[in-house]
Amino acid sequence: MSELRFDKEVILMHLEAADYTEVLQQMGENLAKHQYVKDSFIPAIVEREKEFATGLPTAGVSVAIPHTDAVHVNHKTISIATLKNPVDFVIMGEETETTPVQIVFMLAMDEPHSQLKLLQDLMKIFQEGTFLNQLLQTDNASEIQKQLADKLDLPNFKGGEKL
Repeated sequence: MSELRFDKEVILMHLEAADYTEVLQQMGENLAKHQYVKDSFIPAIVEREKEFATGLPTAGVSVAIPHTDAVHVNHKTISIATLKNPVDFVIMGEETETTPVQIVFMLAMDEPHSQLKLLQDLMKIFQEGTFLNQLLQTDNASEIQKQLADKLDLPNFKGGEKL
């Protein structure tokens, strides 16, 4: 089990993409470039999104929380991308209905329990439309890093504990 790393290099702002697969590809390539994930991560996360959609129409700003199996991860992290233009993601639990996502929270967790814990923590902030809008309006990766680290208490995130 590794400690969660959350550095500015995993925060992508004003990402441009034609569709959700391009978003996942660009975010995955960034994680692979910084050696957070293995090369197998990108096809795995794209395939998982096709099977188990992660779009969430939240208060004011739709988000997506793509993630895949721990076997594809080198170091635990969460990557954030604000999108220049909304990109349609299929809504979680739906077959075809989509939501125009503006912020993507890509999870790269090296064990299932940590992924579940982080998903639960993220769900709490997804209910805060003001906070999501604030993230979307921020043009500084350091500020996004600080806001999310504080909100999710990332310095104290262990994630290996059983729930």
